[in-house]
Amino acid sequence: LLYGWSGTHGEAQCVGVHMAELVRGVIDNTSSVCHGPSILAIQEVGHPGCTLGVVKNRADLVIYWGSNPIDAHPRHLSRYTRYAEGFFLENAFRDRKVIVVDVRKTETANIADEFVQIKPGGDYAVLSALRAIVQGKTDTIPRTVAGVTREQLVRVANLCKSAKFGAVYFGLGLTMTRGKYKNIRNAIELVSELSRHTKFTISAMRGHYNVYGSNEVNTWMTGYPFGIDFSRGIAFYNPGETTAVDILARKECDAALIVGSDPAAHFPRRCLEHLADIPVVQLDPYPNATTAFCNVQIPVAVTGIDAVGTAYRMDGVPIRTRKVLSTDYPSDREVLLKMYALMQEAQER
Repeated sequence: LLYGWSGTHGEAQCVGVHMAELVRGVIDNTSSVCHGPSILAIQEVGHPGCTLGVVKNRADLVIYWGSNPIDAHPRHLSRYTRYAEGFFLENAFRDRKVIVVDVRKTETANIADEFVQIKPGGDYAVLSALRAIVQGKTDTIPRTVAGVTREQLVRVANLCKSAKFGAVYFGLGLTMTRGKYKNIRNAIELVSELSRHTKFTISAMRGHYNVYGSNEVNTWMTGYPFGIDFSRGIAFYNPGETTAVDILARKECDAALIVGSDPAAHFPRRCLEHLADIPVVQLDPYPNATTAFCNVQIPVAVTGIDAVGTAYRMDGVPIRTRKVLSTDYPSDREVLLKMYALMQEAQER
């Protein structure tokens, strides 16, 4: 099992795919426990998205659904939405409305113009109700939907329809609740409905700095974004079967390489029990919970600080990160290339 890859650069991720193919292993990244459902929905109905710069310059309505950027993405509000001056929005705080949808009142909700509090697991129902209202079928909506009144739903729908340019940003509160990828599909279809009336986009609030890049690299090299199984000699992809959590839970792997990730802090206990029983090699600039039981820990340089490399921004824009400090530690790519060369030698014997 080769897992992680979201905290390293694209060049190292390419080597990781070659390593997985050589040993007929499974390569997976952190999106399988994060925004994997978002990718599944996008595979079904597409992605009407845009860059962060477009939102900054044009959006007069921003919706945060199931995300709390004040805690999770501290610079998102100041650089692109609530407090960011845009080319067509001279006073962003006054001219740009923010709607927050969540199951509890978060810090982001305190600065929102409209806060919609829904019951846990009610996202799909609320999205469906908003789609019906946008289509002009308000009479079919009950008085309350998942704890939200019909009047508030109508008000939110009207705000969306009257916007010049709207943007939806959704987080794990939408991807990891009941409904999973069907929630995202419904949200994308709501954006498609709103696009009949005005300009609207939707994007995921990605986590690790290069998790988007990991999906990109895997897709252009294998055709699949995460959870890729090479045990058949070809790339095989079946989320729920070929993803890291499921493989560890079934105790199917007998060794693991962890790169730029900390599964010990996030995986279920059953998975960690098996991970602790098998040989584990970790590549990471810093010690973390996984370091406690790994057999070999190789310290590496930090991409963008001690090493150069390519990373993808959360909106899919590739950025060449530069080196600002010198270090004696090798980069992820250098270590992985040496490991790959030794693996090739062992295969040829």
